[in-house]
Amino acid sequence: MIEKLQHKYALSKQGAKDMVRACVVVTLANIVLMLPAGVLYTLIDDLLRNNLGRDRVSFYVISSVVILLLIALTNFLQYNATFLTTYRESGVRRTTIAEKLRRLPLSYFGKKNIADLTTNIMGDCAMIETASSHWIPELIGAVISVTLVGISLFFFFDWRMVLASFWVIPVAFAIIISCSGAEKRAVRKNQAIKLSMADGIQECLESIRDLRANNAENGYMEELDGKIKKVEKFALFTELKMAVYVNSSAIILKIGIGTTAVMGGILFARGEIDLLTFFMFLMLVSRLYAPMEITLQNFAAIIATGIQCERLDEVLSHEIQTGSETLNNKGYDIVFDHVGFKYADDTDVLKDVSFTAKQGEVTALIGPSGGGKTTISRLAARFWDVGSGKITLGGEDVSKVDPETLLSKYSIVFQDVTLFNNSVMENIRIGKSGATDAEVMEAAKLANCDEFVNLLPDKYNTAIGENGSELSGGERQRISIARAFLKDAPVILLDEATASLDAENETAIQEALSRLIKNKTVLIIAHRMRTIANADNIVVLKDGVVAEQGSPAELSAYDSIYSRMTKQQLISQNWKM
Repeated sequence: MIEKLQHKYALSKQGAKDMVRACVVVTLANIVLMLPAGVLYTLIDDLLRNNLGRDRVSFYVISSVVILLLIALTNFLQYNATFLTTYRESGVRRTTIAEKLRRLPLSYFGKKNIADLTTNIMGDCAMIETASSHWIPELIGAVISVTLVGISLFFFFDWRMVLASFWVIPVAFAIIISCSGAEKRAVRKNQAIKLSMADGIQECLESIRDLRANNAENGYMEELDGKIKKVEKFALFTELKMAVYVNSSAIILKIGIGTTAVMGGILFARGEIDLLTFFMFLMLVSRLYAPMEITLQNFAAIIATGIQCERLDEVLSHEIQTGSETLNNKGYDIVFDHVGFKYADDTDVLKDVSFTAKQGEVTALIGPSGGGKTTISRLAARFWDVGSGKITLGGEDVSKVDPETLLSKYSIVFQDVTLFNNSVMENIRIGKSGATDAEVMEAAKLANCDEFVNLLPDKYNTAIGENGSELSGGERQRISIARAFLKDAPVILLDEATASLDAENETAIQEALSRLIKNKTVLIIAHRMRTIANADNIVVLKDGVVAEQGSPAELSAYDSIYSRMTKQQLISQNWKM
């Protein structure tokens, strides 16, 4: 049961145990709240029998005090079992998700929408927190306590009165259950519409300059306004749809008051029950049905929350990459041995790729777009695991190594640079946690960052804005390269690392790289042939296979893809308006 609760409500093992305890405590609290009705019943019975002596008065006084103490105690226990444990579990859930995301393959994030992941962590967690603290224990506690009360009344009082009072409860629940499928579909659609709106807003904020530059702002805003109105419209429709079911179940509960009164009147007229029993059942249904309406609303909300639980459980249950936390490699040669790879849609990206990137050499990956160059660099760093074949680092299979341990040996510079709204110093320091200011500045000099950093207001302590918005593309790229210099790892992966640099800065970076790569393994992806003119080995990829490989001189000696690409780029460089 604990394991089922963990998956159903995205709980930790302790959280599942706490939920069970909360349900038990809420059940006890509900039963204790019914005790005053029992005491009132016996008091009226004594009054009617004129049996209210000193002993009975003492009994009622003591009973009242005991019941008040029990109510206070169960309320205290209920608060701790539902709210405090839920908030603690909510913290554990968020931490667990963050830790899980840290352990997931990096390819996972390429397949997931970032806005959707943010909703997972923030919105879904908040919704489940509310469900765990307010809805689920209350619902289960109410169902169990009402069932126990109904069974007790069935044995100690007239069974016909029990049926007249309680038949509406399972019918009301059946109405809510009947709409569960429709509600889940509506929630999923609502999530998709909200995500589309969130994507639209984020896209608008990120591309506002381009929209204005192309006079497309009004058209885009009309489209975005339509998405926002669609969210509002569908939310109203969903609420109305659920209101039909919830209000129908509430009406059924009200009918129970009528059936109790009619059955009680008939039985009392026949002399089969006394007035006190009739009065007790009328008091019972008035006490029972009002909170039961809230319980039915909670039940409908719990059904809707199931979608959030499924989304979180999908993250928490996703397979993670594992492996040895120690490396036993001999050197840092990267060997691709008959490697094949497909994406989730079963599209072949690589087919039987074999080559070696040797330590102390620069191996360049070139070829037409879509040939698999970036995929190879990601596979080398185990962002994904290969579909067939094997990749080794110094003779050790990378799929058998813990990703974080493996990445400690890699410095990676992506084509798309990610910077943080912090100082230049801290953005570079990401390359090596705990690096001194002197080490950071030395790495910055190697990456040719000095010339623009010294012009900033606070130099290395200047905040550069969200994702480096205060810097040019080339400046952002150089900070990214400085991180790689600072990390000083034995393997360097460069994915179009100089794409945003002008010729002068590109030459400076190439000179710095030549100093950095001594005795290191360098795998570089490039489209500009001048970037890799001095590479030791060039691997030409086309349609997911190695079309040719060799040194620049070897590939230039015949009509190769490399030589044709080089000639085409020379022609394009000489082109004039």
